[in-house]
Amino acid sequence: MAIRSIPLLVITAWLGCVSAAAAAPAPDDPYVAGYAGAVLEREFKVSRRAVSVDNGVLTLDAAQLAGADRARILTTLSALPGVTRVEVREAAARAAAPPAGARTDPTAAERATLPTGLLPVGHLFQPLLADPRWPHFSAAYRYYFGDPDLKHVGAVSFGETIPIFRGNAPGESQWEAGIQAGVFAVFQMDQPSKDLFNADYFAALYGAWRQGSFSALGRLFHQSSHLGDEFLLRSRIQRVNLTYESVDLKLSYDLPWGIRTYGGGGYLFDQEPDLLPWSVQGGVEFRSPWTVASGQIRPVAALDLQSREQNGWNVDVSLRGGIQLENVRLFDRNLQLLVEYFHGNSPDGQFFKRRVEYLGLGAHFHF
Repeated sequence: MAIRSIPLLVITAWLGCVSAAAAAPAPDDPYVAGYAGAVLEREFKVSRRAVSVDNGVLTLDAAQLAGADRARILTTLSALPGVTRVEVREAAARAAAPPAGARTDPTAAERATLPTGLLPVGHLFQPLLADPRWPHFSAAYRYYFGDPDLKHVGAVSFGETIPIFRGNAPGESQWEAGIQAGVFAVFQMDQPSKDLFNADYFAALYGAWRQGSFSALGRLFHQSSHLGDEFLLRSRIQRVNLTYESVDLKLSYDLPWGIRTYGGGGYLFDQEPDLLPWSVQGGVEFRSPWTVASGQIRPVAALDLQSREQNGWNVDVSLRGGIQLENVRLFDRNLQLLVEYFHGNSPDGQFFKRRVEYLGLGAHFHF
């Protein structure tokens, strides 16, 4: 079936409610410095060392902005969460050059893009917005086309990516190690008791690395799948004891204008039933460097493509697009309201052989 034409930017439907949203406490200075430094490097090709932060006030080194669009930089940085004001320090305010032979290594603040140590804030590898199995908190309504069991569906996920430790590495890069965990469940909303249809459980150990615009994520994870009791009793379907361990690796690169590309692959082991092991994944994302509605709304869009050996390398297409509310944050997470479209083999573990297609609307909390 051909992919339906759907809108990527769902802005006007929520303009009326944005002004009523309560603002969350501003992030601390190290987080803001890391965020602003990443924006400078990715969007404007300006060194992250050009920015410093003190109580939410960004100070930019004018000498390092040479050749860049200063007006657009000021507009973009002013819209970042936690920024109260942006100032430019002209070259005349520079300190004198150090004497010959003096140590010129960058300070930790200049070198680090994000805070280091135990349980640090921030993440080196950004979430995959359209990946149906990226652990995060979300709730969505979905309408399924032509499925024998599903039509009106409620889908929820509960998950998180938690960095346990982050350190600096050579070449102004950083590394971190942490855990991911998530539950993904779908409910049959047109059944009298809103039956649980399927629930997948995910847990992972991960390692991430970033240098400038390039980042990587490697994981060792477990996933298992379980049918809902009401659905199982009503349908008498033959359940599949789907469980496996897997390793995967994803590489990501941030392009100008808020565009990001990524790709990678995975391998299953200790799987039940005996699934063919290989899979590949790739995609592209757009997080607008510009905001609308006085900096309260940021357009976002993402396309994720996955293909598995077990399913004959059929391509699964996941497309999401909509808006991010800049002044609504929960546990330092952004609220995104996204239209979503999926066509391919079902991401719900018990039904991995079934081809599905759905259109939906959801609320997602992403860092």
